[in-house]
Amino acid sequence: MESTLAGFLKTLVGPALMPRLWGDTLQTDQNDPVRLAHTLLGAKGEVSGAAIADRVLHLVEALDDTGIALFFADLRDGFEIDRDAVLDAAQRLRSDDPGALDRFQRVSEPPRQELFRRLNAAPNGTARLVRIRARLLRALRSDPTLAIIDADMRHLLRSWFNRGFLVPRRIGWDSPASLLEKIIAYEAVHAIDSWDDLRRRLQPPDRRCYAFFHPAMPDDPLIFVEVALTRGLAASIQTLLDWPRTPLPETEADTANFYSISNCQDGLAGISFGALLIKQVAADLQRDLPNLRTFTTLSPIPGLVRWLQETGSLPEAQDEAAALPALVAAYLVEAKDPQGRPVDPVARFHLGNGAELHRINLNGDTSATGRARSLGAMVNYRYELDHVESRHEAFAATGDIAVARPVRALLARARQRLK
Repeated sequence: MESTLAGFLKTLVGPALMPRLWGDTLQTDQNDPVRLAHTLLGAKGEVSGAAIADRVLHLVEALDDTGIALFFADLRDGFEIDRDAVLDAAQRLRSDDPGALDRFQRVSEPPRQELFRRLNAAPNGTARLVRIRARLLRALRSDPTLAIIDADMRHLLRSWFNRGFLVPRRIGWDSPASLLEKIIAYEAVHAIDSWDDLRRRLQPPDRRCYAFFHPAMPDDPLIFVEVALTRGLAASIQTLLDWPRTPLPETEADTANFYSISNCQDGLAGISFGALLIKQVAADLQRDLPNLRTFTTLSPIPGLVRWLQETGSLPEAQDEAAALPALVAAYLVEAKDPQGRPVDPVARFHLGNGAELHRINLNGDTSATGRARSLGAMVNYRYELDHVESRHEAFAATGDIAVARPVRALLARARQRLK
């Protein structure tokens, strides 16, 4: 029986041209994603190429874990650069050949990258490639040699999802139900346990939610941030989320608290949007509500308890109130990963984006999860819009962390305790 792909192409180019264009390739390779991928790289027509790309993606999406691992191995080994060609092209750079640089650039790029570009031309290709990368990241956990494929995908995704393509949008209680369902599903910090819970986060005048979208994925958020407008800094997530409460008129608020930031696409891990979204939302809020003076987060400290246990610093219950603030300060500022960055992922994100470590809050999250990961402590990272860029540059250049004076005092106490 003729394949769907071959039949579709026949309607495009006509039965007489099919043998001359493809011979028996499509008939024999229609169920082999690797051989069909090679065919795709040789395709000349945009329409036929898109149809082949669609078929390749369809086959890959149907693979089980074993099959996808084999496919990734083929991408690693069979779509690599020709090293001899690269060396030859490098030698030609010394000549007067005007095309030498162009040839060097062409042969230096792995064929995988061109394959991904062509797969992107398939219907809904961008979103499908993002989902395939999510499977690649899972496969990487057991096969580190696949990192070379991820480097190629990440290179392209950073280009396709750069700031110029991102579309900010406010999400409200009147947004489409299909989008609201995704917000419930994607919330990764403070679970939304019902539609009523979601309504309480979106509908009151002192609550906001904003997301970034991409034109190729217009109905699926990439990342979203939830904001509470308050008087003064928020110190407790339960205070922000508990109900009933009396909403604050937005004109009376002086502080915007970013209390939850959720990445929605596993396949875009390492493609950072959070800093862009926070800065965009802060600028929009400042424009719309000039009474806002402070932009801060209320953030979890996910690795604190583990670090306290590893360093033998876990305080006794009766000592928590006195000892914990200083220990939190030490963990956030002085506990570093092998690259010299804060080991805590949330601290690394905000401090690296130009925020200041502003305040430590005991009993910020009294839930079971909050107690288990940070003994209930939470932290405010403050975004001072006039200083964000300079602090970001200082962090990137020297690892310098902006720390408010009260937290510096806590650090001094911690150093004495940890001697």
